[in-house]
Amino acid sequence: MGYRNSAGREAARIRRAARRGVWGHVTAWAGLNPEAARADAVAARWELGAEAERETARRLRVLRLYGWRIRHDLRLAGRRFNLDHVLVSPCGTAVVVADTKRWPVGRTVTVDGGRLWLIGKGVAEDRTTEAEKAARYACLVAAAVGVQVWPLLIVHGSDVHGEHLEVDTVSGRVQVVAVHQAVRVLRAAPAGWSWSRARQTAGRVDEVLRPYR
Repeated sequence: MGYRNSAGREAARIRRAARRGVWGHVTAWAGLNPEAARADAVAARWELGAEAERETARRLRVLRLYGWRIRHDLRLAGRRFNLDHVLVSPCGTAVVVADTKRWPVGRTVTVDGGRLWLIGKGVAEDRTTEAEKAARYACLVAAAVGVQVWPLLIVHGSDVHGEHLEVDTVSGRVQVVAVHQAVRVLRAAPAGWSWSRARQTAGRVDEVLRPYR
């Protein structure tokens, strides 16, 4: 993809922290460093998330051919959360803030009782909080950019019931899509094309959002 996202950088940081000095590297290589072994397990989870974000970015790239302007791994000034993917629509009247989620294979994402659930293998996990976060971040970005912002969860691993869901949260409605449906859903969303307005909105995005570090 030509860039290393924040999840990948965090994985590298975790590994380095458990291998301080020559002795730390030697004991880790020899399998005698329990701290490094634990760190590697945590880092591996971050790396899976990083790979999912790169795969999302690869799939979204085709949208540039249809007038979308795309950014990755950004943050809002004064805030600590990161935004995996930010897309300016071809009409320039809306921005999409997309969050990549890598959830377990063999599970299904569904909406029931107004809440977002991850179910399967005898387990039902309430993931509404993650949708609420996405909606809240979208509200903050909308206030900063000055246009409508749509929150989107792009799911890897787990199946999405019907491949496209909507869930209402306190902070607004969130779209949830399977990764292979993301481009189709986004292409169906904007109405019209305005090169000048899209450029203006993208310029505003670049003013208020910065690379995540």
